Amino acid sequence: MTPVLSTYRLQMRGAASGQAFTLADAAEQLDYLQALGVSHVYLSPIFTASRGSTHGYDVTDPTTVSAELGGPEGFAELSHAIHERGMGLVVDIVPNHLGVDDPTQNAWWWDLLAHGRDSQYAAYFDVDWTLDPQGKIVLPVLGDDGDLDDLDVDGDVLRLGDRTWPIAPGTGSGTAAEVYQRQNYALIGWKHNVCGYRRFFSITSLAGLRQEDRAVFDATHVEVKRWFTEGLVDGLRIDHPDGLSDPAGYLEWLRELTGPDAWIVIEKILAPDEALEPTLPVAGTTGYDALREIGGLLVDPAAAGEGEPLDEVTAQLKIVTATTTLSSELARVHRAIVAAVGADHPQVPDAVAALLSHIGVYRSDYRGLAAIMPAALAETASARPDLNEPLLLVAAALDHLEPATRIQQLCGAVTAKSVEDCLFYRDARLVSLNEVGGEPDRFGVSAAEFHYDSAQRARYWPSAMVTLSTHDTKRSEDVRARIGVLSQVHSLWQELIGKWLDAAAPPDGPTALFLLQNVFGVWPAHGGVGDELRSRLHDYTEKAIRESGLHTTWNDPDEAFESAVHAWLDDVIDGPVGVEMSSLVAQLDEHARNDSQVQKLLSLTVPGVPDVYQGTELWDDSLVDPDNRRPVDYGLRRRALSDADDAKIRLVTAALHSRSDRPQTYLHGGYAPVLADGAAAAHLVAFLRGDDVLVAVRRWTVTLSETGWGDTSLPLPDGEWVDRVTGRTFSGRADAAELFTDLPATLLERTRA
Repeated sequence: MTPVLSTYRLQMRGAASGQAFTLADAAEQLDYLQALGVSHVYLSPIFTASRGSTHGYDVTDPTTVSAELGGPEGFAELSHAIHERGMGLVVDIVPNHLGVDDPTQNAWWWDLLAHGRDSQYAAYFDVDWTLDPQGKIVLPVLGDDGDLDDLDVDGDVLRLGDRTWPIAPGTGSGTAAEVYQRQNYALIGWKHNVCGYRRFFSITSLAGLRQEDRAVFDATHVEVKRWFTEGLVDGLRIDHPDGLSDPAGYLEWLRELTGPDAWIVIEKILAPDEALEPTLPVAGTTGYDALREIGGLLVDPAAAGEGEPLDEVTAQLKIVTATTTLSSELARVHRAIVAAVGADHPQVPDAVAALLSHIGVYRSDYRGLAAIMPAALAETASARPDLNEPLLLVAAALDHLEPATRIQQLCGAVTAKSVEDCLFYRDARLVSLNEVGGEPDRFGVSAAEFHYDSAQRARYWPSAMVTLSTHDTKRSEDVRARIGVLSQVHSLWQELIGKWLDAAAPPDGPTALFLLQNVFGVWPAHGGVGDELRSRLHDYTEKAIRESGLHTTWNDPDEAFESAVHAWLDDVIDGPVGVEMSSLVAQLDEHARNDSQVQKLLSLTVPGVPDVYQGTELWDDSLVDPDNRRPVDYGLRRRALSDADDAKIRLVTAALHSRSDRPQTYLHGGYAPVLADGAAAAHLVAFLRGDDVLVAVRRWTVTLSETGWGDTSLPLPDGEWVDRVTGRTFSGRADAAELFTDLPATLLERTRA
């Protein structure tokens, strides 16, 4: 098996999406990926998903490779082609949920709706059988409850417009209303925030699976097992295991299935002060922790200011999210608590919501996090003495599996919906910090923290994934890099913002402060905003203002406010603000490119296995999904690789080939800081991998361009060191100015001891 030295993420899409990228398309890029230096191709989910899916996370049949993508034959051909090149294959799988938006596309869900508790798949889905008094499955699929009047019987289905649901055997006689009353499901309006099954966060089209049942695990992993039995796949990325009832147990079963050598990484969002559970049988996380560290290193802490801590805001958002958006899940927790302890209190839901506001991780039932829940109980009791009585019931219920599990699953959903999908669209201090796994209250990452965290990863998780961009990041790595430069020109930005808000008065000031940073992040260096980018910015704006929930929401959009924001955005693009924005981007683009290249080289050389998200070997101006899932121009990238005149792709190629040449150094060589001397030492960060690779980068270049390096130098370990990119040689003590003559990041390899 080829050791996993690097991955290259490909977003698969069927023809029905209108932007096809199939298994055959992936095969056509193998020569390019091999030339780039990639060791493993990494595919987004490839199981049969909802027709037209652009991402594949709405799997409708986990037992088949999507025919739209090329089916099992196309998958086998791709796998063989990859392995013939000496490369490997990693696939993203989705154990937490299945897509149920159109029941006709999901045979298991269709059977469940048709037969209810008697279905052979009744135990597969995490159904809340206690929600409806008659034990029906509550489906929030109607635009309005009055839509039930338009139901029609059409053979063996109930039809509403272009949507259908099954009619249970022997129940199809009579009027549509009479037939509907006999079914195993109840159709209700989606705006009630009531759902009869565990959802993926608040997405009702994704129904949770009960992977804690071994029969369910076996049935949903039969194809995955075949992949490993036949040697088609070398590793897996596991989507959102924290949503499961027992993530640790699931991963133990998965390791048994794949064998000991498979590379497994999990999408686990860690808080900055949270360590990954060390007993999990995985190589590590998918790298959001490393993303925060690498990007934060380039943020200038001098711009932090005296912003108010976000703790209280976050706590209140969690309470609101639990009691509104996720009120259905909270009600299920309440019923589970009452059933477990045999007592009730009307404020149990309030106590649960308050408790969750004191838990700063996705879930706290991993062994290594055992101290979090008692601390949260203590903090809740202290902050809300009025809830002590119901909190006692909650605490008693934590000794029972069902309510304890439900609370943990709700905790992750509350965290995601309140922080990542709300707070991160409101907080505008420096929006590049508002990333999955990020912590805006921590204004950047010090060199001390960066070095320590890197050394810890080398010691405990040397094969964890390291990433900068994913299909879920709020902004691409390069957009974040450019926005991060604003921390170096804080006074200038504040001055310009004041002028711009006067020149183009927004309908809401905080919204404008947030959006202007994002506009700056994607504004073309040449200064012109074309129709495509304008459309993308408007799409992003709609998503951002609805996610923030301050003035408009997905459930209840305020058309007047939204129209005013869109009109303001056009004024910004077309008016004097746009002219000055172009000037600012031109002024700071060199510094943004510096940080783009620096963080890319860091991601490829720090401890861990780096992932290159599709296309990010060149500058990428993507915003949040679906913007970051757009088709990639591989012709452009092939030419850039051949011409070798783009600095970013030169660094990517050099680092990936360095990893291939020196696998032991990168996988097992350890990590040690190398400290610079001189007046500008704080602008130089360097480290040693093993004893034969040294990486040095420059940061905070706005100030550096004014002061210069002066006497700053870097002591090199004994021997001759060659720059992998430029071929220049160094030994002894390297002058900082000489290190960065050509590029802002240097990859040195020892040639003689």
